[in-house]
Amino acid sequence: MFKNFKNCNNTEDFRKLAKMRLPSPIFHYIDGAADDEITLKRNTESYESCDLVPNVLAGVQDIDMSVEVMGKKIDLPIFCSPTALQRLFHHDGELAVGKAAQKFNTFFGVSSLGTFSLKEISENVKTPKIFQFYFHKDRGLNDSMVQKCKEANFDAIALTVDTITGGNRERDLQTGFTSPPKLTLSSLFSFAFHPMWAINYFTHKKFELAQLKDYIKEGSNLAISVGDYFSSMLDQNMNWADAEKLRAKWGGHFCLKGIMSVDDAKKAVDIGATAIMVSNHGGRQLDGSRSPFDQLAEIVDAVGDKIDVICDGGIRRGTHVLKALSVGAKACSGGRFYLYALAAAGQPGVERAINNMRNEIERDMKLMGCKKVSDLSQKNIKFR
Repeated sequence: MFKNFKNCNNTEDFRKLAKMRLPSPIFHYIDGAADDEITLKRNTESYESCDLVPNVLAGVQDIDMSVEVMGKKIDLPIFCSPTALQRLFHHDGELAVGKAAQKFNTFFGVSSLGTFSLKEISENVKTPKIFQFYFHKDRGLNDSMVQKCKEANFDAIALTVDTITGGNRERDLQTGFTSPPKLTLSSLFSFAFHPMWAINYFTHKKFELAQLKDYIKEGSNLAISVGDYFSSMLDQNMNWADAEKLRAKWGGHFCLKGIMSVDDAKKAVDIGATAIMVSNHGGRQLDGSRSPFDQLAEIVDAVGDKIDVICDGGIRRGTHVLKALSVGAKACSGGRFYLYALAAAGQPGVERAINNMRNEIERDMKLMGCKKVSDLSQKNIKFR
């Protein structure tokens, strides 16, 4: 097996290298999902339920892959979805991902469970940024996060709406994964056999959840699983009125992450959201749910002319992006495709992962006979 990220040509290559580099609990946190992981598999398999129909003789030497989403023009139709705990995967964490996204002028997402402060991220990363907002029981913490987003000049907030309780992530139960990590009998050997990870973890800045540490000890100073964090710290009474109040308090581009039904997409429009991410949280919440791509067409048909529709989840190839764009998504986003690369090689790894995706999209657009993203339409796709 290759050991150099420069030989990683696709997401699966980076996945294999990440598995080599990370202690087992950390790797399986990235790689795993809920229950039997049926939805995790379906998220990618759903793209194979249809075929692309190319056109030819279109003069495609010069390709424009840019799209406008949430008020920003980005140079790629895919961006880095917000993901938690990034300094567990590589000590440069969100800064590495943000700087890589900046190189390609695409959106970079930061989780409420992020490991660098929004101020530090803003000082080091100038690409468009979106903050993933987890709605906590502690209203003071919620207000603090909105204020920090304003002070750091973030471009959008995405309220995550599919974590009303923690999913049953059985891999985490089996490995004993927590934030911060703790040694168990089952994980001891895995940590011992990955000394470089341990050296980097203990010799760099203390691990903490930068946006939460002043309000909540869990996750920074007290070990807790992500599922238990969601179930105990987030407000299970969150409703549409709360979402609308948060949108008003923020005042900028506002996205709902985790929309999967037409009815909810219409409600997002009603409360003044400017974007939705069609997402099932990477299959980590409700196993057996539909994939985002499965739901995309009917959501686009219902609200695509009123709100930016982003397809989030399961994307492993440039052709997956083109299929989602052909159905009508304004853009796509993904997490694992860059997290494996972050774990494998830090910022250079993420840059290569994004560049791999960029090259695939450009090549595939040429093979499709499309010079710009708006050339893609439902005429280019046939469902079986």
